[in-house]
Amino acid sequence: MLFRAGAQRPQAASGAEPQVVRYALTGAGGGFARTLLAQSRLLGRLAPTVLCDLDLAGLRALCLELGYEAAALVECADAASVRALVPGQIALVRDVNLLDPAAFDILVEGTGNPSVGYRAARAALEAKRHVAMVSKEVDAVAGVSLAQLAASQGVVYTTADGDQPSNLIGWVSWARTLGLEIVAAGKSSEYDLVFDAATGEVTQLDQRFAAPELANLMTLGDDVAATLAARRAALNGRKTSATADYCEMTVVATNTGLVPDVELLHYPVARTTELADIYALREDGGVLSRPGVIDVFNMLRRPDEASFAGGVFVVVRTHDAPTWALLAQKGHVVSRNGRYACLYLPYHFMGVETPITLLEAVLHGRPTGAAQPTQCAVLAGRATTDIKAGTVLHMGGHHHDVTGVQAVMIERAAMPANVAPLYLAAHATLARDVTAGELLTLDHLQNPDAALLEAWQAGAA
Repeated sequence: MLFRAGAQRPQAASGAEPQVVRYALTGAGGGFARTLLAQSRLLGRLAPTVLCDLDLAGLRALCLELGYEAAALVECADAASVRALVPGQIALVRDVNLLDPAAFDILVEGTGNPSVGYRAARAALEAKRHVAMVSKEVDAVAGVSLAQLAASQGVVYTTADGDQPSNLIGWVSWARTLGLEIVAAGKSSEYDLVFDAATGEVTQLDQRFAAPELANLMTLGDDVAATLAARRAALNGRKTSATADYCEMTVVATNTGLVPDVELLHYPVARTTELADIYALREDGGVLSRPGVIDVFNMLRRPDEASFAGGVFVVVRTHDAPTWALLAQKGHVVSRNGRYACLYLPYHFMGVETPITLLEAVLHGRPTGAAQPTQCAVLAGRATTDIKAGTVLHMGGHHHDVTGVQAVMIERAAMPANVAPLYLAAHATLARDVTAGELLTLDHLQNPDAALLEAWQAGAA
């Protein structure tokens, strides 16, 4: 699928009524869902018909706030109630088992729950309904299997535009269509590091901390690795990686064939203008041991500089010196040695952009990513401490961390065959002790979700 920047709204055949694309949405009370529901109000071609969330009161309040008619919002406790609705009404349900396929053309899966999300997506595909997967936790375990099922059913399984995995998959496809050699691809982390030289402080979202050493580190210098190490030290041990980032980049990897260079990713603290120099091969002064890798960086900027906004990038080899010298003159990011260039999209619009995916999938049968993704990289987990048998590996928090486990991203060819994907291990009980630093394997898990395990193994076959 080619990148669809500036894609036009699909047009109906001359004289025909435009088709209204109906969607079901799980996790409908969340932040991503809000942006999609708000955007849907502006589009006559797109309509929510079934909304699923555990908090129905909160969901109803959200819909009313967004301008949906109170009379159109009908709480349904059973399948018969959902089937009884008429066009224009929207079913509000708590249980994904009440997602009646007759009521929607495409499911937007946004629960973030590996087990629940997988079952909802599988049921939709089996009913020959398209699926736009927003729950990266589901995709990281079962995405390959779900894509296989979709192909066998003649429907679309796709990531959703507006979120970094889909945006980056599309951007990689765009670069490859142009014949560009991708050395690295990735995204910025969730929140910028904004350094104010006047105070010597860094602001990150709602936190502020002193890092005066950064004043002398705002340029990259000749020794890239040394500057990056010094910036890292100036942050004084603050955590700058996130489980969600590893998960999202795993989804990109399976859809593009790009793989991690190191299992914790490089996570440089970097400015936009430096990316082509940083994501160069080591022999050219960069940090990479090989081309064709996936990574994440922490955006460093001054208060008066534009944000990367959680956007995405590719770093490519330049192929004609005068061409790229001309582009550098126009302000594009080209490395100091002229051998690499960074092409980037500084945005992350969430559900505001997702309607493009829904319309493309239903009206044209086109996914964002690869027609058939592969399990070339795995989101796995290493124990950060000794964990006793019988411990439940709880998942929680904003980034869906697994307690006592560090997310790692590993190339499939470089890992044990029985590795446990992180979100299969989530909520499972340990069958035996795990030592700090040990990679979680299927043998460690006493009671993994049987359906998810089957999907994982099918995707690996």
